[in-house]
Amino acid sequence: MAKPVPRLSPAEIQRVIATAWDDRPPFNAVLVAHGLTEGQLVQLLKRALTPNAFRTWSVRARGR
Repeated sequence: MAKPVPRLSPAEIQRVIATAWDDRPPFNAVLVAHGLTEGQLVQLLKRALTPNAFRTWSVRARGR
């Protein structure tokens, strides 16, 4: 089971989402830049994005 997502400000959440949507950085970049594991990132994006946007991101992320 993934660790709970730490409390982040709305601005921090937006930065995490922007990093996750970027084509270049793998999950490791999110971990280094924001301190989130892959599981925490998925939890955060499920909560913050619409279902359709999350599915789109998920498909893009699988190719990395």
